[in-house]
Amino acid sequence: MMMTINGRFVSQRATGVQRYAREIVTELDRLLQEKRFKSSVSAKLAMPAGSELDAPLRAIRCEQIAGGGPLWDQTVLPFSTEGVLLSLCNIGPLSVAKQIICIHDLNVFITPESYSRAFRSYYRLMLPLLAKRAARIVTVSQFSAHMLTGFGLCKAEKLTVIPNGHEHVRRWRPSLSRYASMEAGQRPFIFMLGIALHKNVGTLLAIAEQLDTLGLDILVAGASGKSFSTLDAGPVPHNVRILGFITDDDIAALYQNALCFAFPSLTEGFGLPALEALALGCPVIASNAASLLEVCGDAALYADPASPRDWLCQIKRLQDGLDLAQMLRVKGFRQAKRFSWAKSAELYLDLVTSLYERAD
Repeated sequence: MMMTINGRFVSQRATGVQRYAREIVTELDRLLQEKRFKSSVSAKLAMPAGSELDAPLRAIRCEQIAGGGPLWDQTVLPFSTEGVLLSLCNIGPLSVAKQIICIHDLNVFITPESYSRAFRSYYRLMLPLLAKRAARIVTVSQFSAHMLTGFGLCKAEKLTVIPNGHEHVRRWRPSLSRYASMEAGQRPFIFMLGIALHKNVGTLLAIAEQLDTLGLDILVAGASGKSFSTLDAGPVPHNVRILGFITDDDIAALYQNALCFAFPSLTEGFGLPALEALALGCPVIASNAASLLEVCGDAALYADPASPRDWLCQIKRLQDGLDLAQMLRVKGFRQAKRFSWAKSAELYLDLVTSLYERAD
């Protein structure tokens, strides 16, 4: 049984989608070293020339193929595909039907204003075609599954939900971060991650003055990109710090030192930052929207993404209630354990096997 993994993600900046691919591939490599799979499954990671995975693989063979860029999937990858093709980052070659493709979300349909015109036009064209052409479609939450069927991209029987995991946060080293300890005079802060428009940072900025009165700052991390429409970087309230791009170690330190992680997104395919915060013991206040209720369960506080007053009330509850914060930490650790990269990788192997069995 042969599997080819679409490795274009190796050449891309790591966002949540690329992290998903890296972690799934890492766990697949670990599984394929086990005796039960060693003799029955062969796999290769086909990636653009000049790109290199940051962690060595032992069971999955890495193959660099000439070319790169957005059309590499369509024009180069099909000729190097052997067996089942696994595309983990929304886009794969239209010419390959024996393909499992993970479509993480339909945000280009739900919040098109978050994306550049070129990006959303390409995705709105390609996603329906790929969903119809591929043998199986994977997505990362029940919410995203409902969106895929609701927008008519594919039928429910073609879909499998394979969520994100949390184990990668164990590799982060917050002690190496510049945010490892609170600076002298640093006030308690609310941490936010992501500045694309659908991340809805403006809801928290609207209550910055009231939070300042409560002695709280807002720290917002996230890099802009040409594919996204992002938060206006104009004047911001004096208790708001826009951090720009930060490392994983920085993210871990900010989760651990924050009063809470605020995630007021209008929509999420999964919402990995909320899961990371839970796994690192950071109380979470999340939107009562999209996938976030299924990801956070009873381990978070919730607020209406359209109501700044709602967010202010929940933040005040958390600031005034040490017992509440501790309860959320305990529940957060438990909730995070429900999501595992190892379990998700096994589900992918099951899907690959099912395609071979169906062909036989």
